[in-house]
Amino acid sequence: MSTAIGLRPRMRNPAMVIPEAMQAIQALHSATQLGGVPPATLELVHLRASQTGCSFCVDSGPRHAKQAGETDERLLAVAALREAPYLTDAERAALALTEAATQLSDRADPVPDGIWDEAARHYDERALAALILMIATTNVFNRLNVTTRQVAGAWG
Repeated sequence: MSTAIGLRPRMRNPAMVIPEAMQAIQALHSATQLGGVPPATLELVHLRASQTGCSFCVDSGPRHAKQAGETDERLLAVAALREAPYLTDAERAALALTEAATQLSDRADPVPDGIWDEAARHYDERALAALILMIATTNVFNRLNVTTRQVAGAWG
């Protein structure tokens, strides 16, 4: 299958090639659901982390979020998280933390105290752990998909 820019997947997704890896990633993803963060927030975190370059997850993430009841307005607002009226302050803090923890090489202090402190104002330690694990899990998927050029809208 080719994409609009003529790319083809380099190989199947590595987590599909090694099913035990997919099981481990899915277990980690499931654990993030136990941290007390609203599922909608975790879906928005997944989308924001993916917007840094994983077209596969940008395509599939909103589908899963909508199945969980998320609205188009809120999904579209993630790209403009600082200005959009559809997000809560807690969600904005989670999304800012997501950006910082995803774009580690862009700054000398990738997760500055201001971003951390705002997230910690809204989430307790267990919820922060869940957010960080969700960010990390999403970034695992993003790196697998981007490296192997997985095609948005397909899986394999």
